[in-house]
Amino acid sequence: MFFALGHSIRLARAGFLLAREGVFADVDPAALPAPARVPIFLARLVNRRKGGGVERIAVAIARLGPSYVKLGQFLATRPDVVGPQVARALEALQDRMEPFPRERAVAAVEEAFGVPLGLVFSEFGEPVAAASIAQVHRARAVYRDGEREVAVKILRPGIEKRFRRDLSDMYFAARLAERYFAEARRLKVVGVVDTLARSVRMEMDFRLEAAAASEFGETTAKDLDFHVPRVDWDRTAREVMTIEWIEGIPLSDIPRLEAAGYDLPALGRAVLQSFLRHAVRDGFFHADMHQGNLFADRDGRLVAVDFGIMGRLGIKERRFLAEILYGFITRDYLRVAEVHYEAGYVPPTYPVENFAQALRAIGEPIHSRTADQISMAKLLTLLFEITALFDMHTRTELVMLQKTMVVVEGVARSLDPKLDIWSASEPVVRAWLEQNLGPGGFIKDAGRGLNVLRRVGANLPDTLERAERVLQKLDDMVEHGFPLSLRSIEAIGAQEARRAFWGHIAWWIIAAVLVWWVFR
Repeated sequence: MFFALGHSIRLARAGFLLAREGVFADVDPAALPAPARVPIFLARLVNRRKGGGVERIAVAIARLGPSYVKLGQFLATRPDVVGPQVARALEALQDRMEPFPRERAVAAVEEAFGVPLGLVFSEFGEPVAAASIAQVHRARAVYRDGEREVAVKILRPGIEKRFRRDLSDMYFAARLAERYFAEARRLKVVGVVDTLARSVRMEMDFRLEAAAASEFGETTAKDLDFHVPRVDWDRTAREVMTIEWIEGIPLSDIPRLEAAGYDLPALGRAVLQSFLRHAVRDGFFHADMHQGNLFADRDGRLVAVDFGIMGRLGIKERRFLAEILYGFITRDYLRVAEVHYEAGYVPPTYPVENFAQALRAIGEPIHSRTADQISMAKLLTLLFEITALFDMHTRTELVMLQKTMVVVEGVARSLDPKLDIWSASEPVVRAWLEQNLGPGGFIKDAGRGLNVLRRVGANLPDTLERAERVLQKLDDMVEHGFPLSLRSIEAIGAQEARRAFWGHIAWWIIAAVLVWWVFR
């Protein structure tokens, strides 16, 4: 009960802050289940704004602290859960926080490496950037070939405890929602919090981010127009990450880029083509490519930083992406439809010709527009809307890809408003298709198939033995039934009764706290 009360009070406070900003002003109570109508009524009583609506959600979430900022940024990538309008509003969230003192950063470095700061870095400056999880300092380190400047990322003190508490509240709310609302069960909101929790745990272990940066650097090593800073593994620990310092201009600073003489249209083209190469060619891409994470260095290369959020695509997803993009480029809608069926994304209950007709409704209007009016991200958004009509289930990796493409397109178009998305994309996509769907691709597929056969052959005896045991158990269950003791049945009933009881108590506590806040 104590834990349920704590969760309820903290969630009530979060709901109060959202209500004060008018986030729930546009919600229609008639469209909600009965238990949710009372909180919406109370929320409207405390709304201090005449207007409001979902456009205020980013402001309200920013006031709730770093955990909710991360939740909001994550939900911005899941329009299938929160809806397109809320997802667009959440994209305005900025992960910028007040820096913590340099002294605490120094203490974190010394604790991480067990030696005084001077034995790790010869110089250590004030913070140059601060976000919800960490902040970055400029420093100098001594190497065999001399001193070099480095960027040192340090975990924010106490942030792990704060995230554990807030994630616990989110789990509590998600379980309540799934218990009482069928729509929440369909959207698997507990699974959404699970994914957020895994992401945050990985972001707070800088050894994992360093590994992502190292892998990304290897996969892009031959790209002449793209650079990933090198990781200093000797000065990297769980709470501290050290990488090469980059001298460059952020892509958000257009006047400085122009003054420095950069070719902005070429930079915009490089942003788009780099992302497509990483996604389609490598299946490993930077999933947070906003202007603040991209720089132009002295050699004219793009430089990426902040590798806490990376995306992966398997060979099937990469082939799917390349073929649908190329199919829309060449207006081969039947092939685009066939790719969906071959990937197993659309059930075979629908005729492929009907699906191709729906895809034509997306593609033809795009080809009638000028180059600067075409949006590949908009194309993918419309594609997912159409596929939903044909019972295509949400693919999390493709949603992340689509949301990243929205950001990448925005960055590219900020550098070149007249960028022709199709002409910039076509050589990258065509080259991958020729390499992977031509004779060379056939040989690669054959090699992958032989590897699978080899592994299956090696494990075949064990697999057959396990299959025999499973079949024997199934035969026993068919003959004797599935055993379930009376004690187990009683325990299940008691547990369900307790859950229902505390669920009702929690709702009334939340309502009572909100009423107290309004009339105190």
